[in-house]
Amino acid sequence: MTSDAHATTLAATAAALRAGGVVAYPTEAVYGLGCDPHSRVAFEKLFALKQRPPTQGVLLIGADFDQVAPYIDLAATPREALERAQASWPGPHTWIFPRAAGVPDWIAGGHAGIALRVTEHPVAAALCRAFGGALVSTSANRHGEPPARSAAAVRAMFGDAVTVLDGALGGLERPTPIRDAISGELLRQ
Repeated sequence: MTSDAHATTLAATAAALRAGGVVAYPTEAVYGLGCDPHSRVAFEKLFALKQRPPTQGVLLIGADFDQVAPYIDLAATPREALERAQASWPGPHTWIFPRAAGVPDWIAGGHAGIALRVTEHPVAAALCRAFGGALVSTSANRHGEPPARSAAAVRAMFGDAVTVLDGALGGLERPTPIRDAISGELLRQ
């Protein structure tokens, strides 16, 4: 794919996000489903596609720290916790922070915190930049089924209900580990 074609595809995918659509894109280990985290309608579409209870919440990815920082309650987050997370980013590390007051409840589900990652995956990061902010990121699958590991698998599972941004996975065998930013405790291997 030429860089012009790639830019057009990114622009079209970002436009789909801004229009309230659900998109699929490659991440570090699996294809992810994403949407605008501030669009309740898009979020409900995503959860309906996944057939997943909305109380579980989702994580957000960004291309850089500035894209995820607005979701963190910085007053409730010790400096060491921020430094620990920032030292691992960009990279395949998801951290749960105290969430900022303005974060919609539907993002976090029944949780007090917010799961965030600054991705180093080139396609996922480029999509965040093209969109202009952090995106919802949850595995592209129906609840309880294995996640899609290719664009073809996403299309087979969801058909035309999602816009698919094709690309190679990042090489991890399983989704990124999740840690509590305050305690450092590993919550998902």
